Amino acid sequence: MRRLAKADGKKVDKAIHELHDEVFACTDCLQCANCCKTTGPLFTRKDIDRISKHLRMKPAEFESEYLRVDEDNDFVLQQVPCRFLEDDNKCSIYEVRPKACREYPHTDRIKQQQILNLTRRNASVCPAVYTILEKLNEQF
Repeated sequence: MRRLAKADGKKVDKAIHELHDEVFACTDCLQCANCCKTTGPLFTRKDIDRISKHLRMKPAEFESEYLRVDEDNDFVLQQVPCRFLEDDNKCSIYEVRPKACREYPHTDRIKQQQILNLTRRNASVCPAVYTILEKLNEQF
């Protein structure tokens, strides 16, 4: 990670994005779903409004039933695994899932050097991220 932090940012982005595409092309997230089983996303106000509408609930009802406010004053799940995770590892609200879930594990974002600590943490949750970092280590 130290080598990546010191490397050219554009080269780091290019390498991680190429590895992201390569690794996720042969990764079936439904076989794992560890992210949904062990961590919870942050919920934005837009997420809450969209999901509560989908569930035909008032936003306050959705918050009360599913969310809590954490130490950083963010809305997060009351518990993990995620209550929207089904037995077959599919998401029951996939079409309206939170932005954080849509973007996870963030290895396709630009300016990867700014989120290296997040990527390192995600590698302990997501086998695909772990593989990306292993392959990246061979390049840098």
